[in-house]
Amino acid sequence: MSSETQTQSSTELTVDVGPVAHGGHCVARHEGRVVFVRHGIPGEKVRVRLTESGQDAKFWRGDVVEVLEPSPDRVEHFWDLADSARSWSHRHPPVGGAELGHISLERQRSLKAEVLAEQLRRLAGVERPITVEAVGEPGTPATAGLAWRTRAGFAVTPAGKLGMHAHRSDTVLPVGEMPLAADAINALRLWDIDLQGIERIEVAAPANGSRPLVLLVPAAGTRAKRLSAVLAQLPEDVSVASFDPVKGEVLRLRGRTYVQESAAGHSFRVTGDGFWQIHRDGPDTLVGAVTGFLHDGGFLDAGASVADLYAGAGLFTAPLADAVGVTGSVLSVEGSPGTSRDARKNLHDASQVEIVQGRVERVLREKARTFDAVLLDPPRAGAGKAVVNQLVEAGPRAVAYVSCDPASFARDVGYFQESGWELNGLRAFDLYPHTHHMETVALLTPGA
Repeated sequence: MSSETQTQSSTELTVDVGPVAHGGHCVARHEGRVVFVRHGIPGEKVRVRLTESGQDAKFWRGDVVEVLEPSPDRVEHFWDLADSARSWSHRHPPVGGAELGHISLERQRSLKAEVLAEQLRRLAGVERPITVEAVGEPGTPATAGLAWRTRAGFAVTPAGKLGMHAHRSDTVLPVGEMPLAADAINALRLWDIDLQGIERIEVAAPANGSRPLVLLVPAAGTRAKRLSAVLAQLPEDVSVASFDPVKGEVLRLRGRTYVQESAAGHSFRVTGDGFWQIHRDGPDTLVGAVTGFLHDGGFLDAGASVADLYAGAGLFTAPLADAVGVTGSVLSVEGSPGTSRDARKNLHDASQVEIVQGRVERVLREKARTFDAVLLDPPRAGAGKAVVNQLVEAGPRAVAYVSCDPASFARDVGYFQESGWELNGLRAFDLYPHTHHMETVALLTPGA
């Protein structure tokens, strides 16, 4: 059931919110047409402002602007700027990045479990119960879903103020806080700085308390004098660098061009905007899940041969090298030249590790060999059919798959199953509270 009202600049509908779907929205219907609704909860009756519509569109999108019949799982949003009803009452959309902040954390996790289960059922034909685990020590801000981000990216408003984008929009809204960010990021008070001439800012503040890095992405034509003016406004104990996205170059302005991260008993250098898990407890959580699956299954003993694909700066490579010892071997493959250089520095004293920079498909083809186990941690798009087929042909005894996207993960599980492999272990973690994202670790093995 739904009703429709027309305003000067938008259309608003009253709809019953249906099931959760992948992507941070729920499914509703208006006169037979699907409406993807953000900021609602299944079972609610809400008034929705359409943000994308059209008579010829296959589906519409909309934000909740008023809750007529609330769910018992609805809570007050912790961040006004990300709260849909409050934002639209001030005539602007909410910022992205906290789209589930109106839902209790327990219900958030059960909804994420529903999404993962549905993707596995639909794309891989797998039926299994799913639990999304909370991450962090009980009683810490992270378990309350706040202050867990050790990395944050910001846009800049035309007036030179720190900002964030609204969802699926070019609109940049000024921000004066980021409740999901670690205290060390908020302590920089970037919202007080004149950022004219800067297009984007990336901030990294390691959970181990080491020196933060502010990475400035200048707008085209920004002069060195303007960069110096921004630099002068930043705290002295913070490293500052500029980044040229076209050339991929990180240039030192003050301090270091990298941060020093810690996980699994190792120290890792991560340069510029190089990839690192953003939840303060994420690296150790994922390493524990991966090594647990491989070790308990007998795939990670001393002397084993292992491959770490999409290896980044070496988060998994280092503990895998510890497990196989000097009599074993680890092949580390990473596509990004800068991140691969970091891996070489981080693992320079591990003689059993071979680091290769290049596309995974090419390296697997050129380095054809047999592995006891493979660690697969691809980007959001997943590994894809070509890589899965190459791994199946290589004949490892097990693949540990780390994924940040339920859809591409389920699709790839389906590819493995087409080749006779089985999903033998699965854990899901709430590494991104108040967002629709989650992290999954799976164990895949050849069928009997």
